[in-house]
Formats: sequence, structure tokens, C-alpha cells
Amino acid sequence: MRFTPYALAGSLTLVVVSTVGCGVSDQQELQHWMAEQRNATRPKVEPLPEPTKFSPQAYNQEGAIEPFSNQKLTQALKRESTQATANAALITPELSRRKEPLEASPLDAVFMVGSLIKVGQPVALVRVDNLIYQVRAGNHLGQNYGRITKVTETSLALREIVQDAGGEWIERTATLQLLEGSK
Repeated sequence: MRFTPYALAGSLTLVVVSTVGCGVSDQQELQHWMAEQRNATRPKVEPLPEPTKFSPQAYNQEGAIEPFSNQKLTQALKRESTQATANAALITPELSRRKEPLEASPLDAVFMVGSLIKVGQPVALVRVDNLIYQVRAGNHLGQNYGRITKVTETSLALREIVQDAGGEWIERTATLQLLEGSK
């Protein structure tokens, strides 16, 4: 059996036409099914809730200062300057005095190793860099402008001046406890 170019082209055309014909009918079937589904499916939309009623409130502060007035700003600035003056009064004496030798060491490097009473006054013995120092109430200690306020047999209390997160100078207390078993 011998195929001529015309016979081959004819059979090829027959195969293409039959394939396209099947594809067209399948596509029409698919479009028909999608149309049925679209018509059968109804969207469910829930109704929106009723909006809440807004009841306006009367402004009863006629005699009070308006929140955006110059008078309100002036009061806030006065309050701030008073606070700054109080902060300056807290730190200014510390800045103008001469520093003591034990203020060069941080407080966590200072250890209380003993206490004694000298001329009726309690005295604490502190160790810094393997040297022993005698300190009493009124002496300065540590890098935060610490001033010793009280000395007992087992501890020593300090008042420090430090800056808080807002940059304001505040006072805080610190304590050094007697180091047990020290050499």
C-alpha cells in the first residue's frame, strides 16, 4: 500500500477535523454546565447591622481653660521650668564640689569588709582594688554622686543622684552589705 501526498493530506485533514469537532462539542458542553451552575447558585448576603446612634455631648467647661489656648501653654511651660529648676538644684551642688577619690570607682567594685567605732562615730571599712578605706556618713562613694547617709555594723546606706529615662535628675538609695568571709 502506497500513500500519495494527496491521500496523506486528506487523512490528516480528517483527523484534524474530527479532533476539532470533539473539542468544540466538549467546550460547548462545559459552557452549558457553567451557565447552569451560575443560574442555580444564588449569593447569600447578610444584611448590615444598624449603625449605632451618636448622641452629642454638651461641652460644660465654659469657665475652664481651652485646651489649645496660650494660657494653657504658659501654665505647662511654667510647670516644666519649675521642675527643671528643682532638678538643677539637686545636681548643681554636686557639680561644683571637688570629687573624692572613692568616686572614681563604680559602686559594684566597692565592698564593705568591716566596721568600727572611732571617736563615738561609726566608720565603715570598704575595699576598692585591694586597698582598705575608712568612710563615714557624709563621705562620697561611687560614680553616681553617692553620699553616705548611714553606717551600721553590717551595712552602709547611700543617696545617689541619677538620671531617669526622661533625662530628669532624681535621688535613689543604695546599700552596701557587709561582705561575709572577706580576707
